[in-house]
This record gives sequence, C-alpha cells and structure tokens, in this order.
Amino acid sequence: MGKAERNRRTITRERIAAQQAAAQRAEQRRKALVAGGTVLAVLALVIVIIVVKATQAPAKTAAPVQNATWAQEITTVPAATFNQVGVGASAGLKSVTGAAPLTSGGKPEVLYMGGEYCPYCAAERWAMAAAVSRFGSLSGLHFIHSSPADGNVPTITFYKSSYTSKYLSFVPVEWYGETEDSSTPFGHVYLQHPSTQQVALFNKYAGRAIPFLDIGNQYVLPGVSYLFTDIQNLTWSQIAAGMQDPSSKVAKDIDGAANVISAAICKITHGQPGNVCTSAGVTAAEGSV
Repeated sequence: MGKAERNRRTITRERIAAQQAAAQRAEQRRKALVAGGTVLAVLALVIVIIVVKATQAPAKTAAPVQNATWAQEITTVPAATFNQVGVGASAGLKSVTGAAPLTSGGKPEVLYMGGEYCPYCAAERWAMAAAVSRFGSLSGLHFIHSSPADGNVPTITFYKSSYTSKYLSFVPVEWYGETEDSSTPFGHVYLQHPSTQQVALFNKYAGRAIPFLDIGNQYVLPGVSYLFTDIQNLTWSQIAAGMQDPSSKVAKDIDGAANVISAAICKITHGQPGNVCTSAGVTAAEGSV
C-alpha cells in the first residue's frame, strides 16, 4: 500500500470518527439538558409541546416500502463493478485476536446489531446487503429511512428479511425501531431483542455504539465504513442504481465497503466461494482487514 493510499484511509477514518464524535456529543448534551433542567424549564417545555401539538400534526414514520427492482440491484452488483471499485472509500475493519469463533448452524456467523432510527446503521446496511449477497441469497428487504430526527437517511431494514447460504450464517438484529422511547438505552422502542450472547458481544466489542458488525469474532466494524451524509439526500432508486456504476461516489462508498466486508468473510469461510474470494475487488480489499 502506497503512502498516498495510507493517508487517504487515515483521512477517511478521521472524518468518520469526527462525525460520530459530534453526534455523540450532541446526544450527550441533549440528555444532560433533559436530566438537569429545572422545574420551570420543564413546565415551559410542556407548554410549548401543547401549543405545537394543537397547531401541528405529529410527524409519522413512513411505512416500509418493497421494491423488487431496487432489491435486485443491491443484491446482485456485478463482479466487474466490485473489481473496478476495489477498496473504494471504505475505512476498513478491525481484527480481533484470542476470541472463540462465532458460528451458528455449523457455519461461520456474521452478526449485525443496529437500529432502524440510526443514520450510521442506515449507511452500513447497503454495504452489508451487497456483501453477504455474494455468499448466499438475501430476501425480504424493505426500504425505509432513518429517523427524521436522525438524518432521514434512505436505507433498507433487515427486519423480517431472510438469508440462505451454504457458506455462512448472517444474523441481523434490528434492535431498535424508529419511534422514540426514553425508557430504553438508545431512546427508541425495542424492535428485536438480542440474545444474551449477542448482548455480551456487543458490550465487549461495540464501544456502546451501533451499528455493530461482528464477522466470525475475527473482525469487527470500528464505527462505520463511510459517511452517511454521502447518501443522505439521495433516493433509494439513486443509491441502488449508483451501486451498479463503478465511477459513482455511491459505488466507491458502498461497493468499496462491501469488498472489505467480503474480504473479511472470506477469511472465516476459508476462501469460499473461490470466485468471490479470489476476485480482484476482494483481493484489493484484503489490506483493510
């Protein structure tokens, strides 16, 4: 890897880390204001809420959308496109040492934990869907947006999806939905409840943040692969189509991240299937895992 490429990846990681840190600081400030507000402030807030509700209809979460064409595009990105993109703009993964392999159903497991409200999860799901689809069949996808208060980023949800593969188990857990609920740790309603083992892995590796991606307990995602603002103002159709175009910013973000995830998956499947794991795109991404 050349010096220019190392510098580019360092800058990408720093930009992503800065975006996440800013979001975390904003969330901490919001919680501090709520926790430390005076009775007068609370009463004033209640009055404002009553006035607003009396004059304005509440924002509603849009219903999930199904579209076979878009789903086909994101789960069947051509090998030539992946190969041309290579590592793209992806920030890469972090290796884990000394951990017992993560498996399910007798196959290595890829575990994802996230929330439908989350803009970082919104960005990452596109790459995960493209990556795992190279090793099996992903179906039942629905198109949603992250919470209107959290970027309103176009994305897919793995909730109620299904996956089959002879090489891999893909276990997605959409932990939280979009509706706010101050009683939960992430301030949103529970959608799917993770197992005790999944929570233990999250607590050990995730740094108390979502999205959490664990690839066989050998690689984890240290944050996100690319900036969600890159796709924030696009439509589902534009993103799906952009993933087919190796010259697009969308492909460099999403397909590049999918190549990195694929390279990590190839490590836990011992290079299977060969046509994926020896492809130029995956080979180029091996240095990022």
